[in-house]
Amino acid sequence: MASSSGSRNPTMTRSLTIADAQNEDSSSVDSELVPSSLAAIAPVLRVANAVQKENPRVAYLCRFHAFETAHRMDQTSTGRGVRQFKTYMLHRLEMEGEQTKPELANNDAREIRKYYLDFCETNIKQGENTKHPEEMAKVYQIATVLYDVMTTLFPLKVDNETQRHAKEIERKREQYEHYNILPLYAGMVKPAIMKLPEIEAAIGAIRNVDNLPMPRIQSAPTINDNIDMQEERIIKSDMLDWLSSVFGFQKGNVANQREHLILLLANIDVRNKDLKNYHQLDSGTVEHLMDRIFKNYRSWCNYLHRKSNLKFPPGSDRQQLQLLYIGLYLLIWGEASNVRFMPECICYIFHNMATEIHGILYSNVHRVSGDVYGTTHGEESFLRNVISPIYQVLYKEAKRNKGGKASHSAWRNYDDLNEYFWSDKCFRLKWPMDGKADFFVHSDEIKSAHERPKSAAGKRKPKTNFVEVRTFWHLYRSFDRMWIFLILTFQAMLIIAWSSSGSPTAIFDKDVFENVLSIFITSAFLNLLQATLDIILSLNAWRSLKFTQVLRYLLKFAVAVVWAVVLPIGYSSSVQNRTGLVRFFSNWAGGWRDQSFYNYAVAIYLIPNIFAALLFLLPPLRRTMERSNLRIIVLVMWWAQPKLFIGRGMHEDMVSLLKYTLFWILLLVSKLAFSYYVEILPLVGPTKVIMGIKVHVYEWHEFFPNLPHNIGVVIAIWAPSVLVYFMDAQIWYAIFSTIFGGIHGAFSHLGEIRTLGMLRSRFEAVPAAFSDRLLPSSKEEFGRIDSEADSSERKHIAKFSQAWNGFIHSMRIEDLISHRERDLLLVPSSSSDIPVIQWPPFLLASKIPIALDMAKDFKGTDDAELFSRIKTDDYMQSAVIECYQTLRCILEELLRDPGDKAIIDQICREVSMSIRTQKFLTEFRMSGMPLLSDKLEKFLNLLESQVINVLQDIMEIITQDVMTHGHAILENPSPHMDNQSDKKEQKFEKINIHLAYDKSWREKVVRLHLLFTVKESAINVPMNLEARRRMTFFTNSLFMRMPYAPKVRNMLSFSVLTPYYKEDVLYSDDELRRENEDGISILFYLQKIYPDEWTNFQERTNDPKLTDKKRNELICQWVSYRGQTLSRTVRGMMYYRQALELQCFLEDAGDRAIFGGYPPIDINNVEKKVVDHLHAVVNIKFTYVVSCQVYGAQKKSSDTRDRSCYNNILNLMLTYPSLRVAYIDERDETVNGKSEKFYYSVLVKGGDKLDEEVYRIKLPGPPTEIGEGKPENQNHAIIFTRGEALQTIDMNQDNYLEEAFKMRNVLEEFVKRRRKQRKPTILGLREHIFTGSVSSLAWFMSNQETSFVTIGQRILANPLRVRFHYGHPDIFDRIFHLTRGGISKASKIINLSEDIFSGFNSILRQGYITHHEYIQVGKGRDVGMNQISLFEAKVANGNGEQTLSRDVYRLGRRFDFYRMLSFYFTTVGFYFSSMITVLTVYVFLYGRLYMVLSGLERVILDDPNIHLSKAALEEALATQSVFQLGLLLVLPMVMEIGLERGFRTALGHFIIMQLQLASVFFTFQLGTKAHYFGRTILHGGSKYRATGRGFVVFHAKFADNYRLYSRSHFVKGLELFILLIVYEVYGESYRGSKLYFFVTFSMWFLVASWLFAPFVFNPSGFEWQKTVDDWTDWKRWMGNRGGIGIPPEKSWESWWDGEQEHLKHTNIRGRVLEIVLAFRFLLYQYGIVYHLNISHHIKSFLVYGLSWVVMATVLVVLKMVSMGRRRFGTDFQLMFRILKGLLFLGFVSVMTVLFVVCALTISDLFAAVLAFMPTGWALLLIGQAFRPLFSRIGLWESIKELGRAYEYIMGLIIFMPIVILSWFPFVSEFQTRLLFNQAFSRGLQISKILFGRKDAVSS
Repeated sequence: MASSSGSRNPTMTRSLTIADAQNEDSSSVDSELVPSSLAAIAPVLRVANAVQKENPRVAYLCRFHAFETAHRMDQTSTGRGVRQFKTYMLHRLEMEGEQTKPELANNDAREIRKYYLDFCETNIKQGENTKHPEEMAKVYQIATVLYDVMTTLFPLKVDNETQRHAKEIERKREQYEHYNILPLYAGMVKPAIMKLPEIEAAIGAIRNVDNLPMPRIQSAPTINDNIDMQEERIIKSDMLDWLSSVFGFQKGNVANQREHLILLLANIDVRNKDLKNYHQLDSGTVEHLMDRIFKNYRSWCNYLHRKSNLKFPPGSDRQQLQLLYIGLYLLIWGEASNVRFMPECICYIFHNMATEIHGILYSNVHRVSGDVYGTTHGEESFLRNVISPIYQVLYKEAKRNKGGKASHSAWRNYDDLNEYFWSDKCFRLKWPMDGKADFFVHSDEIKSAHERPKSAAGKRKPKTNFVEVRTFWHLYRSFDRMWIFLILTFQAMLIIAWSSSGSPTAIFDKDVFENVLSIFITSAFLNLLQATLDIILSLNAWRSLKFTQVLRYLLKFAVAVVWAVVLPIGYSSSVQNRTGLVRFFSNWAGGWRDQSFYNYAVAIYLIPNIFAALLFLLPPLRRTMERSNLRIIVLVMWWAQPKLFIGRGMHEDMVSLLKYTLFWILLLVSKLAFSYYVEILPLVGPTKVIMGIKVHVYEWHEFFPNLPHNIGVVIAIWAPSVLVYFMDAQIWYAIFSTIFGGIHGAFSHLGEIRTLGMLRSRFEAVPAAFSDRLLPSSKEEFGRIDSEADSSERKHIAKFSQAWNGFIHSMRIEDLISHRERDLLLVPSSSSDIPVIQWPPFLLASKIPIALDMAKDFKGTDDAELFSRIKTDDYMQSAVIECYQTLRCILEELLRDPGDKAIIDQICREVSMSIRTQKFLTEFRMSGMPLLSDKLEKFLNLLESQVINVLQDIMEIITQDVMTHGHAILENPSPHMDNQSDKKEQKFEKINIHLAYDKSWREKVVRLHLLFTVKESAINVPMNLEARRRMTFFTNSLFMRMPYAPKVRNMLSFSVLTPYYKEDVLYSDDELRRENEDGISILFYLQKIYPDEWTNFQERTNDPKLTDKKRNELICQWVSYRGQTLSRTVRGMMYYRQALELQCFLEDAGDRAIFGGYPPIDINNVEKKVVDHLHAVVNIKFTYVVSCQVYGAQKKSSDTRDRSCYNNILNLMLTYPSLRVAYIDERDETVNGKSEKFYYSVLVKGGDKLDEEVYRIKLPGPPTEIGEGKPENQNHAIIFTRGEALQTIDMNQDNYLEEAFKMRNVLEEFVKRRRKQRKPTILGLREHIFTGSVSSLAWFMSNQETSFVTIGQRILANPLRVRFHYGHPDIFDRIFHLTRGGISKASKIINLSEDIFSGFNSILRQGYITHHEYIQVGKGRDVGMNQISLFEAKVANGNGEQTLSRDVYRLGRRFDFYRMLSFYFTTVGFYFSSMITVLTVYVFLYGRLYMVLSGLERVILDDPNIHLSKAALEEALATQSVFQLGLLLVLPMVMEIGLERGFRTALGHFIIMQLQLASVFFTFQLGTKAHYFGRTILHGGSKYRATGRGFVVFHAKFADNYRLYSRSHFVKGLELFILLIVYEVYGESYRGSKLYFFVTFSMWFLVASWLFAPFVFNPSGFEWQKTVDDWTDWKRWMGNRGGIGIPPEKSWESWWDGEQEHLKHTNIRGRVLEIVLAFRFLLYQYGIVYHLNISHHIKSFLVYGLSWVVMATVLVVLKMVSMGRRRFGTDFQLMFRILKGLLFLGFVSVMTVLFVVCALTISDLFAAVLAFMPTGWALLLIGQAFRPLFSRIGLWESIKELGRAYEYIMGLIIFMPIVILSWFPFVSEFQTRLLFNQAFSRGLQISKILFGRKDAVSS
């Protein structure tokens, strides 16, 4: 043990305590499990692991030094995990101290010195000229640590030579730090990327610092310094270093943004620039970048009427100043952490810091002369002084949120705090920022009694500009124009329909028109409602509003009040002066003096609308006015809309405006016509009759018997129709979007190649389309002569073959095709030896056999006729020529003897001569061709030892059987045959057997063999449906409109960002083979789902050299690549790199490389210089960052799954060297003797065996505690992305190589010329849902999602212009979004659907979003019923929160009318319409219930006048049923399938989906949407719901389904069930009518779907044993007691409390509404008791009162039994039994009296159940709403027991049908076939048999 340092040998007292150390590679475990508080020793331990094999003793010394350092850092072992780590290290040091001895010297000091010197000599001196910078970085790190260990352990034994080496290493070490993309400080060996001229020019530009004042900072002592002194060093290597020294940015941030800025400049500058004369940056490059980065800042300055601080004094170096400003902005942004979500806050920070820069450079004190500028800033000062105070404000506000349970109005979110900087108030913060400013002052709601409030504390800060209040009124406030339009048109249509004629032409009648004019009165009141809502809903923000905004609200309200008074008065006063429509307009000009006051009032009232219409027709004028900051324009626009920084000038160009206006005019005309003729007009006649009927007798106690016109009946009849009227526009939107989307898709050439037959017919045009679309066009190609053009065409085909073969090889690696299919699909690179184009064999299959048969059977002697037959098929002609030429080439290469070759040449000359002289059929016998073909097949298929004999047979057949004079060739000796004759050798004996090892030669043989042997048509190649889909889509996309491809060097650079939390990375072997209760494993499941892919995988891995371990690894990958795992996503995204490398090669490689059959899979075999250049170009164009938020925690975790995830992510980095992983590192550090947590954003990459840290940037606090997890995860990692574009990819996505080829085309959409010079800010891409084959549910979701991401988003983008960002894989204009708040919004709860808010933000900030379908990205979806429901609940929650958001409000108010309609019906309106659909059923049935129980329906139907109108009434009600079914919503799905796969296929899919109960599934999800959307708006409770993305092969227990669906579906389903029963029992409506069944069928279908869909779609849901187990589990769950710490899965009580969580945090408005809604259940009891026989037709209110006495008695008895059981059940068992006996006797006595005396009947008992059960439920709901009150008075336990009783009853009702169906075994088998495809169902049955046999054998 080394002891010279003064340490003694510690004695081990405890065994190893790090559990993982025993299970993992001991060479790396210690360095990776270092506790966060000891992070400084991790590099030392890594060095120890690195030198372990070379010198174990030196490794031991390093570990000893690490242990001593750890002990000094935490002597008391108080840090988390420190004690365990020290114990482990002690154990290891004790073992190694005994096992290791010095090898190079006789003691430890000399040992490490000798090793250090040898290491420096070998690796540093000799490696500088040979090793890569990354290798040198590791070498210098090891050398530095070794020197540190040596000087610490042996400080007195460091000689001069060692110090000299150490100084040299210290001096050069900065040159060899770990880098991300650019090794900026590379030493002697300059990497290819640093030789790129654009990189050199960018670096040169930012290093232009010679004329900047030199800041002087205090530095820490280094090896070069005197230990006792510190000297001042000047740091000024580039502009970012200079900025860092001035403002105190972190080193990691500076390094990160330095590379970021260099790559931005290089990629922008190189575009379309001559590379030959490339020396410096173009001035336009920096100007362009500056304009893009500072566009938002300049807009902000103009908005606030502040002068921009981007100043360029005369005579200054403009480019230098521009780069300084850009660098400053990027450094601020890179260190801003959560403040990045506040773009205008960053503008404010930059504004003030830019002033400082100007002061430093151009103040009177420091001129631009190179003087030294002193500064007191140090590293982290910017974080400490600027970012941290703002972060603390965010953090405290987030705490007010109370985990999402507080009201949105109680705390300020990101938007509120950012919008603080939209007003001049922000300049009150001053600079440096004043900590006492109003922005930073907080008042904590809870203070201890002894704590005095600080002077800074004040009132709670108001919201800014907007308040998110939970109310449905937001829908009216945001979309008031739509609701006013619908209400006014309904009023007008009702007035017209009510007229005597009922015809629309009745409006020309003067009386009707006068009545129609009353709509303006309605409009006035609706505007008053809007003005009132504006005031009420924004009250909490008034203190933050400007006086002008408050004044506007008040004036709007006052004007609305005036119109609400004036118009009714004017209308009533002018009723006598009636005028018709014709007279009204014809006399307007001439008789204006005679018009009534009302007409003038209306004209004045309409003036604002007229101006709005004019501006609508002139969008450029409106856009200019809204964007203007001129005070006069602002004053003019003040009344129309409040001035905001965003949401101005969003109007589209005139063409777009006309397109979506036409769309909506057609839709509204159709909708209104339908509503008038089907929904309104048929009800008018019956309504008039009903209003005239006099009702004198009621069947209950009527409180209002004298109500005029039977208004209750009228409401009951009209209410459902009115609801349908407001909802059916959603249906019409589905119809019109289907039609327009289908037309648009057809014109976009979608689906033109959708089958293999279509592909074969058009494949000949594919290479040309590929060259036109995916290859950059060069000017040299135009104007060539024919021969050169032909050469160019062959070159294009050769390039196409490279890309196509890469595509085919990728499908083979993915096991979508077999080896044989791969060979049939490959296209050989066109060779100059073959005069025809070599098409893939699957096109030429059977052509040779057919040609041979044709030749054999040909009877004539005319060559031309035979050849013309062959030439009629181009592929056949190509195959014949290719076979002939290829066979000749193979034989010539195979034969070694010149004489043999001469014979082949002679035969070929004979063939050519005979064809030329048209004597081919004379000179050659066609009858011998079949025999020759058979021998050729054998020849190509045989092994080398037998080839000679077969070859001789072939030559014999050719010369004797085929050729007429062939024997002459063999008989005539040639000069080459003399030696052969002398040696008695046979002809064709000498062959070149080494050709078998030549890959290109083997490919020729395989191809020729396929051409000869494949006799079928190969119509089914490939067999795999996914392979077919990819081939047809790729080839079809080549004929679609897309931008032309630029060269890779000129393309836009881009990054891909994937957020990851704790999802699956790679399935382990244990997970694959673990069987569920049915004996089904994931591996078995996938083998049955993908049988062909499993077969292909086995073929690919059929290698005896593979070890079992490697084979298991490949199986794990195979399974993981079929799941929704991170490894699948990473593999897919890295196809971008592979595609770019191939495209770069095709551009730069010479003809020889392209024509030489160079396979793309072997790019790494090209010479190193070319490969280095390819990698360099691709590195600056593409970056992939995975944001693994908890990667650091997983690395140190003791959990097996976390460790597995860490290892798998590390393996991904090692597999893909260009992959980067960003994570949030949490460290414990000691500050002032106390341990504190610090947080860092860290970027790592794969190293030798471990990860290597690239950048580390300190954060102001935990970033994910402020907002939603996913956007915060993206935000922390976005600073590590690069490029001008950013693609967001979720971790359940995939990509394909052939689609990656089109990425540079897509990126050109950002720069493509468009109308009005608009550039997109988000490019939407289509998705392919790859989980559709997993189960029937997955197929339903796949079709639904596919229709949305294709036809849905297609119509949203064009013509409607309301496409937003709906998730991934959209591509963002990165620079636009990084300066405007990022790629998502992150405020807690309100931004739950974070993705769509980035689309809202982009549009509000004058962005432009497009959609493109020529490229697609794979995406997985949830595949199980519960997973899908959780996903739908999450989305519905998100839409509920969107409804309350300021973004939706601003878009709804600031879009023009028609674009607003598009926005509504495609976002929150869809969910509101779903809720209205469900509400319509309730309103209809409760209306019927009122009519039936009151007796009004009987009276009305008995009236003779109603019979004439009954048919019309039935038709109107039947229409509602159509809408309730909602079948029209599947139209887009059918249209898209028809468009892309054929309408016969679409019809087949639709029928199969219905047979697989798709309607049940979609009806069930309708309930999910309605429930969670409504609850979210009323009470909140939104949260992220982890759905899980695994394979659903397990059975969900009944209790699980009950917990998940009880409140959302089961309760509502049972309520509707009772309603239908009561309506059926007591109703007379439609009896005997053919429409009766149809009217109620949709409702019964709804009930059945809501009650039983979870069990129908639950695997093994009707298996008897499962049913028994579920019942046992459910009873146990119902009986378990709850309490603190008991999860809902274990106890009903815990779950029940959790289900009421929303009521605990709701406001008084939500609580009152819950109570009001509960009153509906009292209607059953009130109505039914009067229909009981025991009531004897008495209609007195006392009957109802007595029913409550009965109800109260029942509740008291139940309470007595409950109390008796609790109090006497144990100690006084006898007393409890006596009590129960007495109660039973009393019950029997009472029932006897009721039956005998009061004429109670059995039917009354059943009716009483229907009456009192809903009443009990109402009492339960009211009790839950008043929980605090009932808890105080001690009745809460009774409420809970009542709830338990109802849960038991509901569970029994739902469970009984399941039990009955489980008795029949065929039901379970049918369900399995319903849920899964046939192959899996068959495999499942076999598995059960085998599983049973296995159990039998084991027993």
